[in-house]
Amino acid sequence: CERYPVRRLPFARLAERDVAFFERLMPGRVVTGEEVEPFNVDWLKSVRGCSQLVLKPQTTAEVSQVLRYCYERNLAVNPQGGNTGLVGGSVPVFDEIILSTALMNQIISFEKVSGILVCQAGCVLERLNKYLEEQGFIMPLDLGAKGSCHIGGNVATNAGGLRLLRYGSLRGTVLGLEVVLADGSALDCLTSLRKDNTGYDLKQLFIGSEGTLGVITAVSILCPQKPKAVNVAFLGCQSFAKVLETFTTCRAMLGEILSAYEFMDEKCMELVERHLKLPSPVADSPFYVLIETSGSNSTHDEEKLNNFLEQAMSSGLVTDGTVATDDKKIKASHLRERITEALTHDGYVYKYDISLPVGKLYDLVTDMRARLGQGAKNVVGYGHLGDGNLHLNVTAESYSHSLLDAIEPFVYEWTARYSGSISAEHGLGFKKRQFIQYSKPRQAVVLMQQFKAMLDPKGILNPYKTLPSAP
Repeated sequence: CERYPVRRLPFARLAERDVAFFERLMPGRVVTGEEVEPFNVDWLKSVRGCSQLVLKPQTTAEVSQVLRYCYERNLAVNPQGGNTGLVGGSVPVFDEIILSTALMNQIISFEKVSGILVCQAGCVLERLNKYLEEQGFIMPLDLGAKGSCHIGGNVATNAGGLRLLRYGSLRGTVLGLEVVLADGSALDCLTSLRKDNTGYDLKQLFIGSEGTLGVITAVSILCPQKPKAVNVAFLGCQSFAKVLETFTTCRAMLGEILSAYEFMDEKCMELVERHLKLPSPVADSPFYVLIETSGSNSTHDEEKLNNFLEQAMSSGLVTDGTVATDDKKIKASHLRERITEALTHDGYVYKYDISLPVGKLYDLVTDMRARLGQGAKNVVGYGHLGDGNLHLNVTAESYSHSLLDAIEPFVYEWTARYSGSISAEHGLGFKKRQFIQYSKPRQAVVLMQQFKAMLDPKGILNPYKTLPSAP
């Protein structure tokens, strides 16, 4: 924590009587001793807490009882889903009790006419998607971590991912939430209505609040029909300007069937080939583009995609391209999903998740490369171009203070200069909370702190996260 100085707040310390209470409340679902260790470490293995207790409730009533008890005792609590976060938001900083949603994995209902799914917060995203596919629907979001992330954590972090271009953000697709507040009171806003203008839309407060305002226990979410036809094109472009032009042409020609437009630079592809032995479907190019279409008529969609490709190739926007058949399709989309994994094989990774005006998106990568020179092993850029979301990653043999000092706060100052966001989809968590001022004015931060004080007066929910320490 020397990089992110933080002092333990005056919460109570866990006592034997507390453990005894929880064991009476949920026998067999209280984890202590060495088995707590995996819950203390984040997915990137970059932050580690020292919790001594993990609780695994199965019902909202149990979450209520846990929080009521912790509130009275002034014990801090760290809500945790699949623990796939990238900003240190899902593991304790000190000895907070970990409240895991792992056993809250029941599907409550699914309505086929409306496509509305109601489920508990601990349902794993991939499992929900499989369940829906059997009914002819899909989840409106798709992430690289889908095999282990929980829908409650997705909502708590307002996760973005690969389908946002087509289906919008969780702020639009989540219809209702059930949330337990810090004092243990349950807030039932689990409506399944698309339209409801009665008063303030309270669920929006909890979407993206990273477990600092309440613990999400159930979600009502609008799911799109499973597209009958999915096509993937993988293209090579000679410059970032061509990537942007291709996007404009693509949007104009593919219209309503365009579901993803992802880009990656040649360094990304090199790392995927070297570390994961996945060959590129397209020969050497400075930039690669992955386009996905989803629609209801395969003949119509393929015709549209082929027309677009012809136009892109003949006008020189694209130098090489392939439309993927089923087998290759999976590999092509996996290439983009697996960049994160390839980076972890390359050494220590400094990860940045930035929103910028699309015209400026890649300039940050170029400037960072020039700035770091030989100090970094690799500087790569990839991301959701359709949403203006860049993933900037810097790798080095091992962690170094001096390298981090060269990256931060430069990366945040650069982003602020172009009115970007320092966190497009990962959240602020523990690692970025002190940098919030680069994206939000002081009045906005003060208002956020007031919301936090009102909903969690003792500050027991996910402390040291999302909002900066008070001066």
